[in-house]
Amino acid sequence: MVSVTSKSLSDQTPTRADSFFAAVGGEGTFRRLVDAFYAGVADDPVLRPLYPEADLGPAAERLRMFLVQYWGGPTAYSDERGHPRLRLRHAPFAIGTAERDAWLRRMRAALDSIALPPAYEQALWTYLVTAAESMRNVDE
Repeated sequence: MVSVTSKSLSDQTPTRADSFFAAVGGEGTFRRLVDAFYAGVADDPVLRPLYPEADLGPAAERLRMFLVQYWGGPTAYSDERGHPRLRLRHAPFAIGTAERDAWLRRMRAALDSIALPPAYEQALWTYLVTAAESMRNVDE
């Protein structure tokens, strides 16, 4: 089943009505998650140095597009940026245990703030923990 009502204005790719993306409320849910996350990043002494742009907006938009696509929404991320290549894209930044833990703390707070139903919250959190660990590139 395909829903054409879940499309972003910038992307004409329909989303699956039975996707995680649709079930949790679509783009608005991921926008709230990412906005809450980056609100915390802005003042975080461990994370902020990992974002070289003065404006966190572009990084927030990239994360939002990635999560939307990963969870079954429109493919704007790949359409604009190609394959995610997450480890390669994060390679220029030293990401150790402290950075991973800070990222997870901020993401945990953001996830708690959007109050997903428990099964969806757990699925998303499990993915985020795995993704954060896979970005570590500094041995300590």
